[in-house]
Parts: sequence; structure tokens; C-alpha cells
Amino acid sequence: MNGGLYRPNAAIIYQRSDGTVLVCERVKPEGSWQFPQGGIKKGETPRAAACREGMEETGFRPNEYEIVEAHGPYRYDYPPKERERVLRKRGIPYDGQEQHYFLCRMHSDQAEPWLDGQEFHAYKWVLPQDFSLDSLPAFKRGVYEQVMHDFFGL
Repeated sequence: MNGGLYRPNAAIIYQRSDGTVLVCERVKPEGSWQFPQGGIKKGETPRAAACREGMEETGFRPNEYEIVEAHGPYRYDYPPKERERVLRKRGIPYDGQEQHYFLCRMHSDQAEPWLDGQEFHAYKWVLPQDFSLDSLPAFKRGVYEQVMHDFFGL
């Protein structure tokens, strides 16, 4: 949907020195794995939002990593059921999300995320080429394909 209303969003890709990246399983829908991400607040930069959302969802503080690359924005459209859910939750008729992605190199390979069980309830470190796009809702796959290409050449 060109010209629609898109929710501003920032996503963060944490990467260890061995090349693995953090993916987290959403509480709902179960079986859906993704990078930590969330909305950009009014007056907040995408970079600041990525750091804030990353800390809220994983517990990683900005002093535990270095942002080494950024790409975006990327857009995806919500399917009708998701659009209705977002309208009920946010009260705004968003057509989809516009996302900015940040690649962050972890300073320690021993750091593990802390998940509070509200957004995510499981995590794993995987090589980018081993991340299955089938573990995403169909409407997000196009953005993830582009993100994997832009950051990892896949």
C-alpha cells in the first residue's frame, strides 16, 4: 500500500564474533522468530529507539555492543487481520510498519539476553544463513529477505 500510514519502527540485530545473530521467539504467535524490534516514539531517532527497544526486550545495554551498520527504512503491509489487531491495540489505522535496522556487534560472546516473557519467551543464536524465513509470518518475509541481503549478502 503506497501512501498509507506506517508505524515507525526500529529493529536491532545482535551479532557475536562467530557471526551468529540473536533471534527470539514471540509469545504470540508461537513459532514466530524475529529480531528484537519496536516502535519509535515521537521525537526519538531510529537509533535511540533501537537501543531502547533492544534493552527493553533483551536486557542488553548500549555499552555491551557497538552499532556497526544501519539500513532502511523497509516497509511491510499488514494483512487485514493484523491491521484490525493493531487498530484495537494502538487506536491508529496503520497499514503496516516502516522499519530501520541496526547491526550491533556484541563486546562479549558470553552475554545472554534476559527475556521477560511478555514479547519473547525463547531465543537462540544462529548463523544468518541458517535463519529460516519460514519461521516468520508471511507478511514480514519480504523485509527479512532484503535485510538478510543488505547486512549479510544472502
